[in-house]
Amino acid sequence: MNSSEKALQTQVGQLIVGGFSGPRVPEDFRSLIRGGVVGGVILFKENLGGLLECASMLEELQREAPAPLWTAVDQEGGRVQRLEPPFLQLPPMRWVGDRHDARLARRIGVLLAEGLAALGFRQDYAPVLDVDTNPANPVIGDRSFSRDPARVAELGAALIEGLQNGGVAACGKHFPGHGDTNKDSHFELPRLDHDLSRLRAVELLPFKRAAEVGVASIMTAHVLFPSLDPDHPASLSEKIIEPLVRGELGYDGVVVSDDLEMKAVADHYGIEDSAVRAIRAGCDQLLICHEPALQEAAHRAIVQAVEDGSLPRARVEQAAARVAAMQARYPLRPAAEGQVLARLPRETWDDLAAALGCG
Repeated sequence: MNSSEKALQTQVGQLIVGGFSGPRVPEDFRSLIRGGVVGGVILFKENLGGLLECASMLEELQREAPAPLWTAVDQEGGRVQRLEPPFLQLPPMRWVGDRHDARLARRIGVLLAEGLAALGFRQDYAPVLDVDTNPANPVIGDRSFSRDPARVAELGAALIEGLQNGGVAACGKHFPGHGDTNKDSHFELPRLDHDLSRLRAVELLPFKRAAEVGVASIMTAHVLFPSLDPDHPASLSEKIIEPLVRGELGYDGVVVSDDLEMKAVADHYGIEDSAVRAIRAGCDQLLICHEPALQEAAHRAIVQAVEDGSLPRARVEQAAARVAAMQARYPLRPAAEGQVLARLPRETWDDLAAALGCG
């Protein structure tokens, strides 16, 4: 392998954030980390025991990696929080939205950052910036701050600022909006028939504000928007990511796909096709959350697409540069050995709400 081929392999590895099933790191995933095939890891509740075990696992994976590993988790609050007590347990973000207090949202972000950084995480895939306009939505609901787009924009931006001021990268999700769907993209492909004028007035408003405050990344939705692209969901659409994220929002940070193993995509595309399409469309990072074999296949497919000319190498280089810039902005800051629990914030949720007068 010559130096150009090696550089390509390394760059593509930085575009993939992978995970695994179960409480032990499987050898095939370790191998991908060691080989630079996967440049980041996302952990779920099924992977984690106590907080000390979590910190130990992340430290162990960092030692396996040839370059600093991007480490991420979904810690939103409510029904989407992976870390157990004594990590701060938060109510759903709807509770925060109902109190309409940006101070509260910002403080939550700071506390999340303090705890996540101590454990060895560099990114939280939060906040949800979807506007909950459909009461029948099976997947968003109270994960959203509000049914009011202006309130979602205000509180989402505040939480982003808190997280990132605390040294942990935030991620606004799910672009261009999953809040008005009546299907869960984990299981099937949702469709929204809104035109661009409606999207600008409602769905895009929180993402526009997030871009303005410098959110580290934006996550795409596996949702079909026929008025924008009748053929491909947003995560794979050249007609959505570049025109809207880069053009409409003027955003030049990292765009990350939602998990490509979700059925909204997996039932319609193979992993090789979806990985190449997502990068070509403008995604800079891909989430492939559970199957190391699929992560390896995605890496191989992207490299092959560059080599055969169907994916411009410049697009991969651009994506890798954005990822590298995000990584430089949010370096690893884990607690020293024996200091993990001492570094966790001591405020409880009740303390926090009472102090701010919003209990």
